[in-house]
Parts: sequence; structure tokens; C-alpha cells
Amino acid sequence: MKRSLLILLVLALAAAGCARKAEKLTLKEGTPAYTLAKDLAATIPALAPDKDTVLAETKDFKVYATDVIQAAVDNLGTRAQQLKSVDAGQLKQIIDRAASSFAERKVLLAAAAKAKTVLPAGELDKALQAEYQQAGGEQAFLDALKAGEVSVEHVKKSVEETLLINKLLAGVAEAGAKVSEEELKKAYEQETVGDKTASVRHILLLTQGKSEAEKAAAKTKIEGILAEAKTGADFAELAKKYSEDPGSKDNGGLYENFSRGQMVQAFEDAAFSVPVGELSGVVETSYGYHIIKVIGRQKETRSYDAVKGEIEARLKQTQQGKVVENYVKGLKDKAKLKVIGL
Repeated sequence: MKRSLLILLVLALAAAGCARKAEKLTLKEGTPAYTLAKDLAATIPALAPDKDTVLAETKDFKVYATDVIQAAVDNLGTRAQQLKSVDAGQLKQIIDRAASSFAERKVLLAAAAKAKTVLPAGELDKALQAEYQQAGGEQAFLDALKAGEVSVEHVKKSVEETLLINKLLAGVAEAGAKVSEEELKKAYEQETVGDKTASVRHILLLTQGKSEAEKAAAKTKIEGILAEAKTGADFAELAKKYSEDPGSKDNGGLYENFSRGQMVQAFEDAAFSVPVGELSGVVETSYGYHIIKVIGRQKETRSYDAVKGEIEARLKQTQQGKVVENYVKGLKDKAKLKVIGL
């Protein structure tokens, strides 16, 4: 699914370099970050540049509102001004999530340093070349940064730090994910007795970041759409009309031939249990409210030896996600990371 502007803002805020010492960052009067903090303080006073507002802390450092606002300017440049256009509730959510991600990034960078994680020669340049290509060439990339008032050196530093974190986590995932022969055979049995893949169409109304009142309105709306679908209306056309999933909306809500473990659990449960050709009820996931129409399912027909490697890769990928999640949680617990928020 494509990311909304607010999610992009949060991700950008969380990408700040973390080499600075643990003391509170003082924003200098007249700088873009100072001016932005003053403007945002009109919506949330705790964001004023002279406030010592702690948003997150560990046993080793604190994340102040000034850190997050400086990160916004460093990473977004002039686009950071968009923060002034959101209401207090949205701004609080963005800043709180950014502070949490900022703190987690610092914890991970500390872990990478402790593990003496280093990048292979040329990896940073390769990553930058990919950024240049996506932007239409190096000069176009540099021109875009200049137009947005973003420092190229800051971008390079942020990319390098992200690569270090990714390398650390890749090593953790590879070392921790083990798949036994018993697990492989069990998975194969499930895919030959049960179903290996499912194809569905779905309609999604997003609830991420919304208030309880907005969620209730979305629930009422999705129930109305479900009632319309049950009358025999073309489900693909309903998806094009109502769905808020940009990854499938224009294709009539279609997701084809996905295996178990690829979708969030509630979505998967419905996709593999609702009879083919029928509709689910309203299914709630971390994304929002879904209606799912099952188009088809397929069993595995190949021999165990023919698909063993494929199954192992899939199970290992799932395990790696869990290993990394547990590792990051362990780091945060050890650091006694606490998100205070606004």
C-alpha cells in the first residue's frame, strides 16, 4: 500500500542522524528549526523552542521535542512546513511516532556500533547511485535537494546509518532463523491437504491514525458497503469506488495467489476459510476494516523434494521477521526505552 503524506513525514522525521551527544538540542533563534518550533507551538505549546519537552527516554539519553523538529527540517527541508497545516491531534500523533522512531534508531545505531558493524566497500555508493537513478540522475537528485533546502551531506549520513542498521538486523535474522526438517514436512502437508495459495478481492477503509469517532464512522460505512455487496453488486466495481488501499483499488481490490504468512493474520484467516465465491463479514486488521471476497484457492501438487527449497525460504523469511522483532524489542527493553509523548 502506498504511504500517506503523514506516514512519509513520520518516516522522514525518524531518519535523523544520531551522532549528537545526549544533552538537549538548543534551537538557535532565526534558524528554520527555531521558526518552525515557534509556529508549531501555536498549535501545541509544548513544542516551543524554549521548552524542555521530553518525548522519549532511555537509561542513556532523552529525545526532546527540539530533536524531532530539527530532524524534520534536516530531512524534509521546506516540506517540514507542511506540519503547520495539520490539526493538533494529527500533529501530536506525528510528533509522538517520530520521537519513538527517533529513539529506536538511536538504540539500533548504538547496537550496531557495539557489534562493530561495518559496511562493505562500495555499499554506500551503490545505495546512493540507486537514489540518483530513481531521481533521474545525480544532478537531478542534487537539484531536488537544493530546491528543498536539504543538505546532501546529511542525506548521505542518514543513508549510511540506515545501511548500518539494516546490516546489523540482516545478520541477526540470518543467525537466528532456523527451519527444521519436521517444520518443512509439516508445512508441505498443510499445503497438500489444505490450500497453499488464495486469490481475493477486498475493500479497505483505513483506520490507522484516526480517532475513535472516525473509526466508528468507518465501521458504519463498511457495513453499508457489505450490505450493498450482498445484493449482488459487482465487487470489483465496489472496490474501485470505495476501497482506500491504493495497492489494489484500481485493480478491483485484487490480490492473487498469495501464500500463508504473507498477509496480516485476520486477513489471512478469512482468505483461507471463507468459501470460494463468498464474502467475509467485516474483518478488522491493523490497517482498518476489510470486506474480502474469495476468488479461488489452490493446493500444492508438486512433490516434497520439488518444493522443499521454496518452502524453506518462505518459512525462514517468516522466522527472520519474528527474530528481528524480538531482537529489537530486547534492545529497547534493555535500554529501558519509554515513550512519553506530548
